[in-house]
Amino acid sequence: MLVLLPPSETKRAGGDGGPLDLGALPFPELTPVRTELVEALVKLADDVPAARTALGLSARQDDELARNAALWTSPSLPALDRYTGVLYEALDVGTMTRAQRRRADARLAVGSALFGLLRGPDRVPAYRLSAGSTLPGLPGLRSVWRPALSPVLAGIDELVVDLRSGAYAALAPVPGAVTVRVETEQPDGTRAVASHVNKAQKGRLARILATTTAEPGDVLRLRALVRRAGLRVEHDGGTELTVVV
Repeated sequence: MLVLLPPSETKRAGGDGGPLDLGALPFPELTPVRTELVEALVKLADDVPAARTALGLSARQDDELARNAALWTSPSLPALDRYTGVLYEALDVGTMTRAQRRRADARLAVGSALFGLLRGPDRVPAYRLSAGSTLPGLPGLRSVWRPALSPVLAGIDELVVDLRSGAYAALAPVPGAVTVRVETEQPDGTRAVASHVNKAQKGRLARILATTTAEPGDVLRLRALVRRAGLRVEHDGGTELTVVV
């Protein structure tokens, strides 16, 4: 089972590993795109006004540009430790046992606008690039990533649970993946989708799937596993599950 997570806009600073080594990352067929994007971000950081516009940042976020300028030299962290935010707070890899973390490293992957696909232990620096960004001289990231990333994702020979947000899922689809919708139920029985709750519940779900010793092979076994873990889950057929809170 592979659980595909979105990245986060916020990222932990610093690191205890060496600088970025694209050759050490998995899926070497993605290296050319990774190299092109890293080089483009480093160059863009020299033009502060253009970088702010391209990345949707304000002057108060210029520290993000400094991170991009130092992509080749700044220290690295494992991907699961680098990303922060609501989903990753709920995932809470810092409280996992060693055995649980080993399973999490093997089962969790991050769909990144800069690196395409990262496994949990893969070491990367802090950076700023969102799926909706367009870098000068390049087409949209969907056009950049899809030709290289789609074959990689299509070649995954195990159950994939795709928890990516819409913008990141659009970079490249995963044929046959299980997707998850999170809905909040109101006292009158009506339902709505809320961003904060969505991220928190997907983080909780990711922790369940990352740490279980079970190996569900299809959506029905996955549904049963999640229900046993205490989540309210509905399945109306197909490959989508709905978590109701």
